[in-house]
Amino acid sequence: MTPPDDERPLTGGRLDHGPANDADGTRVVRAGLPTEEPYEPPLPGPVFAAHYHLPGEVEDVPYAYGRDANPTWTRLERAIAELEVPGDPDTEVVVFSSGMGAISAVLLSLTRPGRTVVLPSDGYNLLAALRERLENNGVQVRTAPTGGDAQLAELDGASLLWLETPSNPGLDVCDIRRLADAAHERGALVAVDNTLATPLGQRPLLLGADLSVASGTKALTGHGDVLLGYVATRDAELAAAVRAWRKTVGAIPGPMEAWLAHRSLATLEVRTQRQAGNALAVAEALRARPEVSDVRHPGLPGDPAHPLASRQMSRYGCVVSFTLPDRAYAERFLARLRLVGEATSFGGVRSTAERRGRWGGDRVPEGFVRLSAGIEDSADLVRDLRRALDEAAPSPAP
Repeated sequence: MTPPDDERPLTGGRLDHGPANDADGTRVVRAGLPTEEPYEPPLPGPVFAAHYHLPGEVEDVPYAYGRDANPTWTRLERAIAELEVPGDPDTEVVVFSSGMGAISAVLLSLTRPGRTVVLPSDGYNLLAALRERLENNGVQVRTAPTGGDAQLAELDGASLLWLETPSNPGLDVCDIRRLADAAHERGALVAVDNTLATPLGQRPLLLGADLSVASGTKALTGHGDVLLGYVATRDAELAAAVRAWRKTVGAIPGPMEAWLAHRSLATLEVRTQRQAGNALAVAEALRARPEVSDVRHPGLPGDPAHPLASRQMSRYGCVVSFTLPDRAYAERFLARLRLVGEATSFGGVRSTAERRGRWGGDRVPEGFVRLSAGIEDSADLVRDLRRALDEAAPSPAP
């Protein structure tokens, strides 16, 4: 039984989901806010509670125990739902303590021994650990690259197709609509890792996917101070399965993390717009350098992914990848950067970069660099990169 609206001030936030035609810049600053009350803050602070007053029967109560639900999570979940599918009150979001918590919840709760899952062979490197776990559980796993919609060839007999587009770190793109249609014809569910694009850059549920999954640690929260993940779906049964998994394994976010994430959403549009512009400027500058090869960014005209990305993405993300001649060259370059920190992860307000080969899990050259453009001044960022490349060049032989 669903409680009346006047008994749900904290379980759904703004109940009308907001006008569906609001622009993203308007939507993000209001998403998930509760009904306005005199003398109350627009975004109430985090609720720290392990349990709640619980009189009478416990069936269908909004809050009973801290591992099941929390009002701070609920506001954040409603906010993300409004971004994933604007104007749809049936979209549900389940937040997790990390992106891998969300990914694991989908892949482990929706598979069974004897079933088949199709994964990208060039996706996030921890998918390899999940593949091993799935296979140990009796699940058959097939893989194919993201580019060229190569996963199409592996769909027969599959129960779940996992897409990552753009892929991390190679930045290839696949056609979500085409792959989702083909998977559904074969009876398979489709999940899309939308971490790099964010809901403002790409909306997988509107392109036919059953689940949209992301690490909120990255651009969604954008300040490098929160670990978070989420799963979004328009299917109530899928949401219930994922939510039950969260409860069982306890992969819950802290209320402070959830509140920080919700607070950060207000600047998502301006942050991602600036980051995308900076990433394009960086990609164009790097492409002009003779020592740099294989520059990739979906928004770069001439990039192999650009024609498809321009059809299904509204902005192209903050990540640029490129290759320097060798490991030593890349390490010298990274050490000489002033505005770009050497760190893993991406999507933050401060630019970061790293040589991905140091982790050992990505099939990339030793000189491969993944750079995440922040919100610094574009000209300053490009100037810093050019100077670091100049200083990283080997000294001429005597």
